[in-house]
Amino acid sequence: MIRNVLIGVLAAALIGTGIWGANQAEQKESLLLNNENNYQRAFHDLTFHIDQLQDEVGTTLAMNSKKQLSSSLAEVWRISSIARNELGQLPLGMMALHETEELLNKIGDFSYKTTIRDLGNDPLSDKEYEKLQKYYDQSGEIKNDLRKLQASSIKDQLKWTEAEEAMSGSNEPMDNSIVNGFQTIDEKAKGYAETEFGPNEQINPDVDEKIAETVSGKAAVSKEQAAKKAKQFLGLPDSMNVDVSELEKGVAFEGYSLTIEEPEGEDTIYLDMTKKGGHTLWFLQSRPVDEPEISLNKASQKALEFLEGNGFEDMEMIDGKQYDTIGTFKFAPVVDDVTIHPETVYIEVALDDGEVVGYKGAEYIVNKKERKELSPSITEEEAAEQLNPNVNVMEQKLAVIQNEEEEDVLCYEFLGTINDDTYRIYINAENGDEEKVEKMKHAEPVYDTM
Repeated sequence: MIRNVLIGVLAAALIGTGIWGANQAEQKESLLLNNENNYQRAFHDLTFHIDQLQDEVGTTLAMNSKKQLSSSLAEVWRISSIARNELGQLPLGMMALHETEELLNKIGDFSYKTTIRDLGNDPLSDKEYEKLQKYYDQSGEIKNDLRKLQASSIKDQLKWTEAEEAMSGSNEPMDNSIVNGFQTIDEKAKGYAETEFGPNEQINPDVDEKIAETVSGKAAVSKEQAAKKAKQFLGLPDSMNVDVSELEKGVAFEGYSLTIEEPEGEDTIYLDMTKKGGHTLWFLQSRPVDEPEISLNKASQKALEFLEGNGFEDMEMIDGKQYDTIGTFKFAPVVDDVTIHPETVYIEVALDDGEVVGYKGAEYIVNKKERKELSPSITEEEAAEQLNPNVNVMEQKLAVIQNEEEEDVLCYEFLGTINDDTYRIYINAENGDEEKVEKMKHAEPVYDTM
């Protein structure tokens, strides 16, 4: 009798241990998936903002208006702060990236000090313009290296959790593509000229707060509903398995982090969604991308079809570039022949088969609204008189942009060239002020990941 009781107790203990072990393994796997999702988002956001940073620095080099120069330098300060924040979210703490961080600090410090002074009485000196040119060149090199690493990570399905594990093995030489890529970037940044090092204050991006405000009052979706919405958004069959976890604490809104893996294990999709309203904020599909088989134009059509299939109406492509085997496109809606730039979405398409592999839609979500009648107070000809006489205008149209106070402004948008560079220039359609100048990107190189 006692023997039977002991056998029963031991069996129950064994079963309990097995259940506990299974739960621990499941929690560990869920944590790893959530960490990978967060790392992927931070890395691709960092690449995007370094890209933006170089463009904005280039824009300041073409400006003559003191008001607009100050505004553009403030934007450089903001973007450099965001990039520093995103760099800090990556699991690179055990691998010091002092030189890369210092470069971002230098650019931010220079733009901050220049923004707060009176450029009318104390304009930029020749040496300061030379320093801006150096920052433009240096950020361009960092951008190219990050884009190359991004192309490699997508093609080879590199995982940040594996890089984190490689860095934790401090007794062995680190042999990981992500780690090696960032070490190369930091070594390159080390060779850049020294400039004065300034304060480390960061501007926290307020997108999270805007998202929280936008979705407030909307009904919350469950994890099961979030998984269903994600599959509908991506056009995936109901049979696909979706891992759903709560977004980490620290963001202003409640949301879900979703990970979807193909049954064969070749593809992994990372996606974030708001809990209220179930809005997809971004997704990234990590899979091998073969050599390009379709044109950039065909890929842009695939991107537009994806948007239309998800309920985006009257969208127009306003920019498109090729990065290695990926086409990256920027779309905005057109209302009564007016392009609404605040409602921008970004789409990435694989050029081997035209599959959409990336999406960023936070700007669209927070800025989508009904707008009053959009009618200018000055004519197109009157607006054109405010342009630099050296600009050769190629196209013009009406557009809504946001000013530095984040207010909607109706403008005439002029696409023009000066020498070999192309610019978008926005003239206020109410009073003729120059609101914004954007330097357009040149064709991107194809990054060799072999």
